[in-house]
Amino acid sequence: MSFLEVFKTYRWDQVKNDIHRKTFEDVERALYKSHRNLQDFMALISPAAAPYLEQMAQQSHQLTQKRFGKTIQMYIPMYLSNECQNICTYCGFSLDNKIPRRTLSEKEILSEIGHIKGMGYDHILLVTGEANKTVGVDYFKKALKLITPEFSHVALEVQPLDQHEYEALIDHGLNTVLVYQETYHEEDYKKHHPKGKKSNFNYRIETPDRLGKAGIHKIGLGVLFGLEDWRTDSFFTALHLQYLEKKYWQTKYSISFPRLRPHTGGLTPKVEMTDRELVQLICAYRIFNEEVELSLSTRESHKFRDNVIKLGITSMSAGSKTNPGGYANAPDSLEQFEIDDQRSPAEITAMLRRQGYEPVWKDWDKVFTVLSF
Repeated sequence: MSFLEVFKTYRWDQVKNDIHRKTFEDVERALYKSHRNLQDFMALISPAAAPYLEQMAQQSHQLTQKRFGKTIQMYIPMYLSNECQNICTYCGFSLDNKIPRRTLSEKEILSEIGHIKGMGYDHILLVTGEANKTVGVDYFKKALKLITPEFSHVALEVQPLDQHEYEALIDHGLNTVLVYQETYHEEDYKKHHPKGKKSNFNYRIETPDRLGKAGIHKIGLGVLFGLEDWRTDSFFTALHLQYLEKKYWQTKYSISFPRLRPHTGGLTPKVEMTDRELVQLICAYRIFNEEVELSLSTRESHKFRDNVIKLGITSMSAGSKTNPGGYANAPDSLEQFEIDDQRSPAEITAMLRRQGYEPVWKDWDKVFTVLSF
């Protein structure tokens, strides 16, 4: 069984209605339990939970401290290419957006590495548009050959691949893959992805299954808030997470919280997600799952990021650029989305330490990897 088969047993409208029918009593029951199920998660993300935000924040803080301590993992995205064969209504890299396209050469990759290492990073997230002919598996192998010797942890956010392709990249040092479903609303998904391989809803939703079978170290999940009802999309993300943790129990998991940000010719969000609602969701995920890593990018404002450090977030980026070659020479190429928090890594580090937290630049080493014989 794959997650797609589990997913098909649910109806979007029914889930949405169930969430909105949750009561104050359901929320209180969820808050006082020691172990929460999906029904409890529904209650915690429901409108009925809004008056309980302070209690949720306190629980989320305590649970995060117990599992992760006062640490924040630091990572940085490195964009290798903005070429893309998909049309996506919300993305600056969309095929129908007439922008200069650029894919980094080996020399340019090495230049980016030098600048990123100079900023102190040891965890890197490699990002491209989805263009198999230009930035396919062979390109990724060449890039990983240059990048993995320099970083203790390498993550990838690119087009979904087949299981054997992931296995080949793992052999080249890949640790983590982020694959966002964007939305679990199948009809709206097709509306926002009218052309390209990404338009295949079923193939994308089964990507984490292929990653689990390939034996990846960590899988990152998430949706793009603004495309559809955030509560219903978040329930399906939690359902997906629960399924994966049970089936691929040796893999670690993370969840990200991207809200739709402006870009050239950008899409107006269908559903606005307020700061208060995003705080509610972060706390709900932590109360539901004490082990999952929760990540917040520079899409969010510096004020918001400063205030949610203690509420469940375990990793964040700083000094990010979302265009190819952006660190070395700031070329004239369009960013995928607008960065809001533009503070440097040094400024973020100072902020974290003022709040009593320690930024973690490296939390594991390949030398300690357990080998099976």
